[in-house]
Formats: sequence, structure tokens, C-alpha cells
Amino acid sequence: MLNSKEAITMVAVKDVKVAATFYEATLGLQKESVEGDEVVTYRSGNTKITVYQSQYAGTNKATTLMWNVGDEIDIIARTLKDKGVVFEHYDLPGLTLEGDIHVGGDMKVAWFKDPDGNILSLVSG
Repeated sequence: MLNSKEAITMVAVKDVKVAATFYEATLGLQKESVEGDEVVTYRSGNTKITVYQSQYAGTNKATTLMWNVGDEIDIIARTLKDKGVVFEHYDLPGLTLEGDIHVGGDMKVAWFKDPDGNILSLVSG
């Protein structure tokens, strides 16, 4: 039923203007559409990311959004760090921390937060 349908990631934020600066200037996403002052939709590859105003922004304690960046993870993480992104460091079984990137076998992952504390990540593997 849904296996051939496009999914849209929803990210709750407190202030859409502040979030837009982060998602556009820091992450490099381009707006696809805007609905008033409360909703902005971005396109990332074939995925839509909708950022919307919510009183529940930043309450999710798990990863909200992940990009599969393949073997570009090191350069993308370095570029984001140069733009002021602070990466999260977690003590997780089976993963070792190499700089800001967690490594486990062939998989690499780097977690960071948006201005509202939503957990975002890069992954390869």
C-alpha cells in the first residue's frame, strides 16, 4: 500500500525563521514551499523535509532525521563543523569515536542538533 509512496520527514521547531537559517545557510537546503510563517518544506535528494512550528519542538530524544551520505561523511562533517555545527558524542556499544564520527565496522555516523535540539545525523555504510 505505502511502499511506492514518497514519505515526508516532519521536524518540529519553535521558531521557523531561526530554523530556516540553520536548514538553509548551515545545511544548504533550498526551500521548496512556504506556508505562512509556520511551515517551510525543503527538498533533499528525493526526500521532502517539512519544518513546522510546534510547542513540542525539541522534545524527541531520538534521531529525527538522517542523511545517507556514503563516503562523503568525513568531508561533510568537517564542512558542517566549519559552519559552527557541534557534533554529539555518545558512548554506544560497538562504536568508537574518531574525531566527531562514530565508527563501527563499515558504518560511520555523526550526530548533531538543530537550534531546537532535534537530533540529526549523517551516516555512511
